[in-house]
Amino acid sequence: MIVLRVLVAVGLIVSAVIHFQLAPGFQQAYPGGIGGGNLFRIQAVMAILAALYVLIRGDRAAYLVAAVVALSALAAVVLHRYVQVPAIGPIPSMYEPVWYAKKILTAVAEAAAGILAITGYVLLHRRRSNT
Repeated sequence: MIVLRVLVAVGLIVSAVIHFQLAPGFQQAYPGGIGGGNLFRIQAVMAILAALYVLIRGDRAAYLVAAVVALSALAAVVLHRYVQVPAIGPIPSMYEPVWYAKKILTAVAEAAAGILAITGYVLLHRRRSNT
């Protein structure tokens, strides 16, 4: 199971690194509000914490947290690619109707991390049920 934990963590770390790299450009559009850049930084920190949790604990709760973080980030990137969600209070509209290399890479990493985290959760659940 250590390989599965490492793969989940790698997917989350890839997502975090890309979000940190893209954050400054997304913050420029909304310097006075929360801004996309700050949302990207929050997501990156959550991904790093989830990756560490999976690596350190590797229990069902860790896999569940990793799945929620990864799949919520994937949902956001897909949603903002295809739907122009309006600004909500200080949270800006982040509609970006294009795919580019870093966006694709983060979406693939988040999907993989999410699927692998669900797999880890199910495997641990079955293992616990069989004992």
